[in-house]
Amino acid sequence: MKFRFEKLEIWQDAINFANKIYYITKKFPQDEKFGLASQLRRAAVSVALNIAEGTNRNTTKDRKHFFQMSITSVDEVVTALYISLNQGYITKKEFDLIYQDAGKQTARTASFIKSLK
Repeated sequence: MKFRFEKLEIWQDAINFANKIYYITKKFPQDEKFGLASQLRRAAVSVALNIAEGTNRNTTKDRKHFFQMSITSVDEVVTALYISLNQGYITKKEFDLIYQDAGKQTARTASFIKSLK
């Protein structure tokens, strides 16, 4: 049995996005394990979780709310990425790649929200 959200490309992209965040945060300093690395991971996971939760909401307004929350979680990730870059925890190349993915995730989710009736 498949859950409805598993069919959504925005959810699949969000899972890949979270996996990339987990990958880059593995090399963060140990003293950031419960700080910035944890925050980045939680925000990235929240992107996919909000999409999944929004999929089965009863009203369009409620669905849109959760999909919008997934976008705000992307915003959190981007903010944490800037801090990670400034602290030297990630390279500019890593930042640019994840930043580009974040932009795509936001654009695709916003487009999906607009398509809901």
